[in-house]
Amino acid sequence: MAEMTVTQHPDVAALLAGDFPRRFMTVTVASGEVHSAGAVLGEVTSSGKYVLSASDATDGSEAPSAVLWEDVDASGGDVDAEVLITGDVRGDKLTLGTGHTTDSVRKALRGLSLFVR
Repeated sequence: MAEMTVTQHPDVAALLAGDFPRRFMTVTVASGEVHSAGAVLGEVTSSGKYVLSASDATDGSEAPSAVLWEDVDASGGDVDAEVLITGDVRGDKLTLGTGHTTDSVRKALRGLSLFVR
């Protein structure tokens, strides 16, 4: 099971949009992924690793499930990173994968108590 964490983001005001309780989790970002904080990630079902969520994926990652909380460079291999799993985030600060829009991720994340403003 993934570890729960509470590291302070270096620029909280840039990503957060409200006062809904924030919860974090450490996940494994798949090798080859390089993203800034705010990337909307999905979990690859077969590996449990996270990648940038793209709407046309068919490996489970098409469903947005977390927002990256820190910059990540997994170009040299899998890395552990913190993700936001509940809270309010600013839609204009999110990095979206191919096929996703702010509206599509807003709807997908709402059921996970991640609210896109």
